[in-house]
Parts: sequence; structure tokens; C-alpha cells
Amino acid sequence: MTDTWVVHRGGCHCGQVRFEVDAPARIEALDCNCSICRMSGFLHLIVATSRFRLFAGEASLREYRFNTGAARHLFCARCGIKSFYVPRSNPDGIDVNVRCLDPATIVQVTTTPFDDTRRAESEAAIAELSKDARD
Repeated sequence: MTDTWVVHRGGCHCGQVRFEVDAPARIEALDCNCSICRMSGFLHLIVATSRFRLFAGEASLREYRFNTGAARHLFCARCGIKSFYVPRSNPDGIDVNVRCLDPATIVQVTTTPFDDTRRAESEAAIAELSKDARD
């Protein structure tokens, strides 16, 4: 079944950071168990940078890097919410937190567990769910 693509809008808790992203109405998200994703409740939707548009709050974004420093974790300096970031697994894409999308355009969210401790087995899940990020 071919899914309809829509423009989803989203942002941080205080509304200072706002963005839109072109993605399917039926979202397939990864639920990662690494320390930062588990603690922040991040649900991953990886898209090509060309499908992501930040239209408010760029000056409010702060960056956090850890471990290898490859991932650019961006969060709102006012409310602390990380609504998107540049992922280590796909540095040319944007990883949007599905929980930060406005619900009006979401038809369904399906989550796939991603076990960060078993990286070799999880690479296939990353490749499959980030295929749109390579366009």
C-alpha cells in the first residue's frame, strides 16, 4: 500500500522552535533504548534534510554532543525539549522526534524497537527506516 505524504508541523514545548517535515501520514518510528533516547523519550523519524524546514527558533537552539561527538543533539534553550537533531547514523539527515509533531496530520504511528546494545542487528532497522533520508 502506498502511503500519502503530508507536511507535518511540530516544535518544542514552549513553541519557540517550530518546524515542518515532509513524511508519510502513517509514520514508522524507531524506539531506541540508548541512554539519551530512553531518558528523553525520543521516537525517531529520520528524513532527508531537504524534507525538513526550521521556520522559527534557530537562535534558541543549543547543541549537545557526547561519546563520539558525531550526533548533534539540538534542544530549545527555553524549555529544554529536543524536537529534532542530526543523527550519528545518518549525518546528512534530520531525526525528528515524533512526539513533537502536531497530531493533526498523523494517521498512525508504528514503532519498532531499536536495541542500541546490539548495534550489528539494528543496522538493518536504521537502513530501512532512514531510506527516505537519502533522497
